[in-house]
Amino acid sequence: MRVAFATCSAMPEGWVDDHAAARLLQAEFEVWDDAAVDWTAYDRVVLRSVWDYSGRSEEFLDWCRAVGAERLRNVPELVAFNSDKRYLADISVPSVPTRFISPGEALPSIQGEVVVKPNVSAGARDTGRFSSATAALALIERIHASGRLALVQPYLSAVDLRGETSVVFIGGEISHFLAKRAVLREEGTAPVADGDLRVAAAMLEDDLVVAGSAGAAQISVAQAAHAELSARFGTPLYARVDLVDDNDGNPVVSELEVIEPCLYLGTARGSSERLAAAVRAG
Repeated sequence: MRVAFATCSAMPEGWVDDHAAARLLQAEFEVWDDAAVDWTAYDRVVLRSVWDYSGRSEEFLDWCRAVGAERLRNVPELVAFNSDKRYLADISVPSVPTRFISPGEALPSIQGEVVVKPNVSAGARDTGRFSSATAALALIERIHASGRLALVQPYLSAVDLRGETSVVFIGGEISHFLAKRAVLREEGTAPVADGDLRVAAAMLEDDLVVAGSAGAAQISVAQAAHAELSARFGTPLYARVDLVDDNDGNPVVSELEVIEPCLYLGTARGSSERLAAAVRAG
């Protein structure tokens, strides 16, 4: 089986976390928007560090469809679903309460501390935490000016105390758990490095994400979310379900990550081997 790991032009050799799995598969790293690549030469094309896609989402989704469901993992239909955060309104599992504000729609009233983000983005770009209604509305207007929808969510204070838990699925089974400290630890728009994605990746704190654990309630919600995706799109090659606690202490989904998430394979023994085996299995 000939395998390509799709990456971006800023990281032509891929992200280091994926290297062990690539070696096991003898996979080649290929830049997703390189017109010289013959994707039909590969049996499997695995989306990995395609971290520039959100700025050109329609072009990226067209490329996914061209590669096709027979080759691309995850499949194009699932990628399209996950590329727009409006999926939070389209899943039945408990998720962070979210209001979706379209361009041209009246600006909402802002009460309490909120998180504002666009419906299409990656890496906390154009995302902020605000107790000031003026600042929150300013970010909403900036998001609208770019043609995107704005999401408004309550800031769940449990994130400051317990952070975020991620459940990583590979080949339909739970592979490992991750613990992530709060990214929006202060008010204001999240700092994001513009330009070279290698610089942005290097800005990540070494201990921002570490090996974690999950309780029965968290596992139950994550499994329900994964089952829902699998029922609609087929079992994903990989999926990362990010969870936070709501104000009553119950786990809710904050994000579903099935396009290009870092899986932090290096935090869990055997996870690179599990990913390689899942690719070979289909």
